[in-house]
Amino acid sequence: MKTTDVPQDDANMLQGKFKEPVYSIDADGNFKTIPSVGWDPKNEVMKEAWDVVHNKIEIAKQQVISGEKSPIAYYIEKNIMDIGLVAKYMGIWRLTVKRHLKPNNFKKLKTSTLNKYAEVFNITVEQLVNIELDDK
Repeated sequence: MKTTDVPQDDANMLQGKFKEPVYSIDADGNFKTIPSVGWDPKNEVMKEAWDVVHNKIEIAKQQVISGEKSPIAYYIEKNIMDIGLVAKYMGIWRLTVKRHLKPNNFKKLKTSTLNKYAEVFNITVEQLVNIELDDK
């Protein structure tokens, strides 16, 4: 693609803050990278993917509010993580994280464990135990 043909279809997803390098050919026939804010088909796919992520976060939040899951479920979704990754960061078994997803088990966690989860999710313990304090 020629340098002048690099798409600049800004869907305002990244609010112009980030540009992706796209390889192009300049007037002399040399490869050159040109910063691009995106192109419509890619932007639409990215928007749909983020919609799925936001939907999963909202479902997890409702499960926490209704008492089906512990707040850990919400923060796993919010941080686009999975149980295995959280277990590795925590230095515990996956099964242990699964147990902590149950509200009754979560309520029994030691302060040190809550602190570690808060550190993993980069939040405060207060936000961890009360997702209503989460600033999104």
